[in-house]
Amino acid sequence: MDKSADINWLKWLQFTVLVSVILYFGSSLFIPLSFALLISFVLYPVCLWLEQKNFPRWAAIALCLLLLLGLIGGLGYLLVRQVLRFGEEWPQLQGKLKAAWANISLYAEDHFGIDAAKQVAWLEGMAADVASSAFALVQGVVYTSAVSLVLLVLIPIYVALILYNREALARALYSFFPKDEHQKIHQILHETITTYYNFIKGMAIVYLVVGVLNSLGLLIIGVPHAIFFGVVASVLTFIPYVGITIGAILPMAVAWITYDSMWYPLGVVLVFGVVQYLEANLIFPWAVSARLQVNMLFTLLAIVAGGILWGASGMILFIPFLAILKLIADKHHRMRPISLLLGSGKGK
Repeated sequence: MDKSADINWLKWLQFTVLVSVILYFGSSLFIPLSFALLISFVLYPVCLWLEQKNFPRWAAIALCLLLLLGLIGGLGYLLVRQVLRFGEEWPQLQGKLKAAWANISLYAEDHFGIDAAKQVAWLEGMAADVASSAFALVQGVVYTSAVSLVLLVLIPIYVALILYNREALARALYSFFPKDEHQKIHQILHETITTYYNFIKGMAIVYLVVGVLNSLGLLIIGVPHAIFFGVVASVLTFIPYVGITIGAILPMAVAWITYDSMWYPLGVVLVFGVVQYLEANLIFPWAVSARLQVNMLFTLLAIVAGGILWGASGMILFIPFLAILKLIADKHHRMRPISLLLGSGKGK
């Protein structure tokens, strides 16, 4: 028995390594395909509803994609407007930043004996390091932008093809399993799509409510560009704990530079802390079904593994993939250990 268990664990290890290697070297293929698969899960119920209203399949798919692209484009437009408004006030903030640095420099010289010449030398050295890596950074940005443009073209095409050929793809999936399990596979597939659709709909509500509360809180304490900072912090909450911290850094800095007081950055921390507490204990349980909740440890591991294999795209994609794995494990008795490991252990 022990020898058999060792062999099984060895097979699982070999399988994991093989899949990781394939995902890493095939990222250019699998990243847009993964985005397309998840988007098709979200659009499928809407597309099916339109088809039941006598829309041709191609027209229903085209309408769903147009609505989705319009929504993304509208949000992107609002975000760009806020960024441009922030850029208009950057010279003023830059002047306050210089004045704040002068105060810090004077404090360092008086209390720590670091004269201005040493501080300038330190800044020049740091600037040289930044300049040396700037070219590589620009290359990376250009490459990422080019890849993003390609993905913007490929992903809608993949989504349309998946939705249009969904019956053929489902039959191909069933062919991998014995005939007596086809009904069970169909049930798991249907419930996966339905639950993931409800999960995404609930998460959209969570991001909306959190963004509104963040923005209102920052407006009340008088932080400039409150809507921009509130929305960015809301989107970053998909990274547990770390995201809200990253989202709070810039508004804290702007509040400190604007008012020359530590009370305003503390106010930003208080606002985000209260909203984060409400999101974790009230908003998320109300808006999102607990069926796709995954153990926090494995959520963080999925983010790290996704970042290693696929970069920023992996950090976004691996969380829903892990949640879908838990959903499938909940329905399959042979995967009960995985269900217990990933979540609450309510697998059947």
